[in-house]
Amino acid sequence: MWNDTEMEQQTWAGAVRSLWHTAARHKFASGLIAACVAASLVAIALVASGSGGPAADPAAPAFSLPVLGASGQKVSLGDYAGRPLIVNFFASWCEPCQKETPLLATFYRTEHGKVAIVGLDENDVLGSAMSFTHKEGVSYPVGFDPGVIAASAYGVAGLPQTFFLDAKHHIVDRVFGAVTQADINRGIALATGATGASAS
Repeated sequence: MWNDTEMEQQTWAGAVRSLWHTAARHKFASGLIAACVAASLVAIALVASGSGGPAADPAAPAFSLPVLGASGQKVSLGDYAGRPLIVNFFASWCEPCQKETPLLATFYRTEHGKVAIVGLDENDVLGSAMSFTHKEGVSYPVGFDPGVIAASAYGVAGLPQTFFLDAKHHIVDRVFGAVTQADINRGIALATGATGASAS
């Protein structure tokens, strides 16, 4: 027969052993569940990306819009077939647009031979759009899109946004917010296939 102290030690030892085995079983089960979840996420990511390789650059949606301030004229993506292109979505009422437009206008005047630019004025009033582009010295073509048709096609929910298209009109870079000179340099390098493009 065991005395009370031996019984108490036996009970505690058994309880500790039982607790240890239960914890080990749960740790194994938790680990197994975590491994299954991780494997599922990897499988989903591979399926979503197709073959698991890098995704191809998406084709730019076509657009054809009235040219701002030029009655009867249109500007379209097809006008620039075989040429790299910068497509800038903006509006006169957009504060970041007011900061980036002078940069784009200056770039176009000095270096537009490298890549063409088309501005797409979205959700704007004709008079305000014309006044703004004139004041900022915009000399590149601007499509007037008060119904945000082109913006919707490109998935533009906020302004400004700028897309850099290669000569086949695949989107090779996209900038959310006001572009900087570094953004322009990087986008042009990607659009023209220039080597040594540095990300900024």
